Amino acid sequence: MSGKVLDVQHSQALVSLAKALVDQEAAKLLVSPQKNSDGFWFGSGNIIEPEPGRFLLCGRYRNHGDSRTGTGAGARGLEFAILEAASPEGPFNKIRSFTKQNLSREDAPVVSIEGGKLLAGPDGFEMFVSMEKGICYPDRLESFQKPGTGVWSIDCMKATDVAGLDLGTMIEAQSSRNGSTLHIKDPVVFDAPGGGTALAFCSHPFSWSSSNTGLAIRSEGADAFKMNTNCMIERGATWDVACTRLTDRLAVPQVGRFASLPPLSLYFYDGAECLRALDENPAASKRPRGFSCEELGGLAWGWDSEFPKIQRLSVDFPLFVSPHGTGCSRYVSTLATSGAIMASWQQSQPDLSQPLVGNFVKKEAIDRLLG
Repeated sequence: MSGKVLDVQHSQALVSLAKALVDQEAAKLLVSPQKNSDGFWFGSGNIIEPEPGRFLLCGRYRNHGDSRTGTGAGARGLEFAILEAASPEGPFNKIRSFTKQNLSREDAPVVSIEGGKLLAGPDGFEMFVSMEKGICYPDRLESFQKPGTGVWSIDCMKATDVAGLDLGTMIEAQSSRNGSTLHIKDPVVFDAPGGGTALAFCSHPFSWSSSNTGLAIRSEGADAFKMNTNCMIERGATWDVACTRLTDRLAVPQVGRFASLPPLSLYFYDGAECLRALDENPAASKRPRGFSCEELGGLAWGWDSEFPKIQRLSVDFPLFVSPHGTGCSRYVSTLATSGAIMASWQQSQPDLSQPLVGNFVKKEAIDRLLG
C-alpha cells in the first residue's frame, strides 16, 4: 500500500461497510413525517450520544407546499426539532421544537428551515441550522430574486444543555454574498482530522443551477469558522453531475485489513443527475436519476492526513437507492457507539413520503466486513 491509493480489496471493503450501514431492506423507521404523502419528510439532521445511554436526534419537518406564500407562512420547511431516546434505535420523543416564528429576527424573518446538526462538546451543545431568511439578494443580482424568497445561511445556537438553546444565543456561522455561492445550507459538523471543528455545507448559486459542497474550519479555541474551500469535492461526471452534497464523515475503524494503514475516513454524499425531473425516452433504460429533493446516495473516502482531499467510490452510478418511490436515499448520518455504528437517512416510500430510517451494525459484523 503506497499510502496514496487504495487497492481494489480495500476499496471493496469500504463499499461493503457502507452498504451494510445504509441497508435499504434492513432499515427501520425512526421518525415519521407529519403525513405519509408526497412532499412530507423528516430528516437532514443527525444523532449524537452526549452521555452513555442518552441519544439526541435532530431534524427538519418538511411538509408539502410552497413556503413563498409569505414570510413565516406556508408549510414546506416549517419546524426543526430535537428528539431524545435511551437507544439509538428509539423510540424517540420530541423535547424541543423550533418553528419559523421561533427562529425569526425582525431584520431577518425566516421563510423556510432546512437541514441542521447537533454537536456536543465539553462546554455543552451547539445546534447548527440552515434557514432561508427574508432578506434581499445583492444589488447586482436583485432582478433574479423571485417574489417571496430569501437567502439561505447557517446559524448556530450554544447552551450548556439543549433546554437552553434559544434565539438569544444564535449567531451566524456561515453565509455568502457571492453569486456563485449565494445560498449556504445543510451544515455537517465533525471533528476535523487535523484538529478543530469542520463545517461542511451545501451551496447553491443565485441561479439554483447546481448543488455543491464547501468547507469552513474553526480552529481549537476559536469562536468563528474560517473558509477553507468552496469546492471540497467536485461534482461528478455522470449520476451526480448536478448535485454533490456532503452529508457525513465516518472515521473507519482500524481493524482487519485497515489495522496497518494510516487513519482514513468515509464520506457520504447526496447526488443527482439533474435539479428537476427529466422526461425520459420511453426506450431508455429505466433508473432513478435523482433530482432536487429526491437525491440518491454516493460514497467517497480520504486519508485523514490529507483532509479535505477525498476521492469518489461511486463514479458511474449511485451506491444508495431506495427500493421504493422515486429511489431517493439521502442525508446519511452515522454515529459510532460502543460496539456498533448507527446509520440514519431519509428514504423514499411507496407513498412518496420520506421518513427518517436507520440501521444498526454491530462490531462483530464491522470487523468481518473490514477483515
